Amino acid sequence: MTRFLAVVLSAVLLPPGVASAESPRDLLPIPTPATLEAACDAVLDKGRAAYEKIADVPMEKVSVESILDAWDEANARMEDVIGPAYLMASVHPDPAVRDAAEACTIRASRFNTELFQNEALYRRVMAVETDLPEAVTFRRDLLRDFEDTGISLPPEKRTRLKEIRTAISAMRQEFSRNLRENRTRLTFTREETEGLPESYLKRVGRNGDGSITVSFDYPDYRPFMANARSAEARKRYYIAFNRRGGEENLEILDEVMKLRKELADLYGMPSYAHFALRRKMAEKPDRVWSFLNEVWSTVDEVQKRELAELAALKAEETGGDPSTTRIERWDLYYYLEQYRRRHFDIDQETTRRYFPSQASIDWAIRLAEKLYGIDFQRQKVPVWHPEVQYYDVVDEASGERIAGVYLDPYPRDGKYKHAAAFPVRGVSTRLGRKPISVLVTNFDRKGLSHDEAETLLHEFGHVLHGVLSRTRYLQHAGTSVQRDFVEAPSQIFEEWARRREGLAVMKEVCADCREMDDGLLERLNQARRFGQGIRYARQHLYASFDMNLVGERPRPALEVWKRLEGARPMGHVPDTQFPGTFGHIVGGYAAGYYGYMWSEVLALDMLSAWNGNLLDPEVGRRFRKVILSRGGERPAREIVEEFLGRPASSEAFFLEITGRRG
Repeated sequence: MTRFLAVVLSAVLLPPGVASAESPRDLLPIPTPATLEAACDAVLDKGRAAYEKIADVPMEKVSVESILDAWDEANARMEDVIGPAYLMASVHPDPAVRDAAEACTIRASRFNTELFQNEALYRRVMAVETDLPEAVTFRRDLLRDFEDTGISLPPEKRTRLKEIRTAISAMRQEFSRNLRENRTRLTFTREETEGLPESYLKRVGRNGDGSITVSFDYPDYRPFMANARSAEARKRYYIAFNRRGGEENLEILDEVMKLRKELADLYGMPSYAHFALRRKMAEKPDRVWSFLNEVWSTVDEVQKRELAELAALKAEETGGDPSTTRIERWDLYYYLEQYRRRHFDIDQETTRRYFPSQASIDWAIRLAEKLYGIDFQRQKVPVWHPEVQYYDVVDEASGERIAGVYLDPYPRDGKYKHAAAFPVRGVSTRLGRKPISVLVTNFDRKGLSHDEAETLLHEFGHVLHGVLSRTRYLQHAGTSVQRDFVEAPSQIFEEWARRREGLAVMKEVCADCREMDDGLLERLNQARRFGQGIRYARQHLYASFDMNLVGERPRPALEVWKRLEGARPMGHVPDTQFPGTFGHIVGGYAAGYYGYMWSEVLALDMLSAWNGNLLDPEVGRRFRKVILSRGGERPAREIVEEFLGRPASSEAFFLEITGRRG
């Protein structure tokens, strides 16, 4: 798929007088509904003209310059405007802007399908001859996009494919909007708030009768579930949280999966998994299932042992019979937290004192600066919300400004509810095009827990993948890599939150911040290792659910989920509807959720290159050059093996998921 629709992108439309082609940096000014709609109209018209011009190139004049380079230029102009819709649909405070942005992305999806069903364009890309490696890859990728959009199908099937792709694009937006704009609030009595940290209660505020009212935002939900003593209160919050997509999202998910199966049928393939995986590292469903089976055989007994220890703790606390007491799903966060407090003297809420919010952002930035030889320089620029920050990224060696980064760190109504990196603007070295990425999170304004500090580094790793990319063509920029590799460069960055040398860098940006002693850090790592069986058994469940939905005989999503979750030790909770909240598989992770674990195999193995010295700048700069800068120009397996000097090994991963990695 062409770059401007391949990933979640972002940019903002350019109102008069804020920035221009002559500006010293590319910025993301704020759109209004009218300017966004007008810019979307204009870019689609201009894009259509630009691609028609490529399609009109005489066959005897087909070349890299007349076809591939011209495509790259048209693609860049499209991304400059279509990208804004993806970000603004998720973060803009004005619902009218979000609506206009969604409408633009649906039109862009339709345009994209038309583009790759254009036989004249296909013939010209096919006719390009070149030995330039980046151009060879670009040509191959474009031809695959044509194939995946039905260029080889009969006309009637091609028309149906266009309808399917347009419908899925619209439903994906609707699914996300239903989650993002759910403003349900739950109220819990004073008695039900027992056990909640004072800092949490101060943040959410008490009502006149001592009760509290909370939302589905993660800063509200996770601390409540980990600390509230009332099992009934936890159960009520758990069920509501896992129903927040509503019946409508269940219907959308089922319809999306039916359409994906129909899409595979158009190609004569057994399943959507077969269609999607042929472009990933795994290549085919059998390899995914083999990997998942190996994970399950490794973690099943570990999770059972861990759940038994939590059940014993629950029996002790509640006075229940140890032989019959079990951990319910709404108990899990609570008793994991209680276990970690008792056995490791760890309370995630108290770790917030070590990670003040702004200092944590500065810490992540400083780690990147030390590792990769770059400098982040904060600048005052127009932003879509007062809490958004912007930084120039400057190469330390050359002094060149190479990229820009926006950070949108805190929750608000109507905003995307999770943490994600939006690769706004991809690099193209031949165009002199500088990348921009946007980090969107929902952290507590007062401070991050240690777990959230790891999340910050994970998502910041995606940002760095985007802004340190140096690909020739926009098509291959940043995170435009094989989906089952895309998490690896971000997963590897999490390790710096677990090691003394990484955490010590906090003092460089916050001299007054508290410093973790070695004992606390060791206990944190011990606490993290306990529960790995439970965590990865859950990841296995998500990935298996995904693969079932994209398999040869897909069934209704909730039916499948009840069967799979019900077979696990904690069972299925009646009245919950988790599939209606699982946006990953409505979006780009369909037939790909296994990729989180597949990527982690590579991430943990690549970590070995630092040989215990995580601040080694030589290894960091080599990682930047071999992995981050190359984007999708080369297959993931090739660049991983080049970085390691050998084939990848899964040894560290299987130690990690059983809690045995140091």
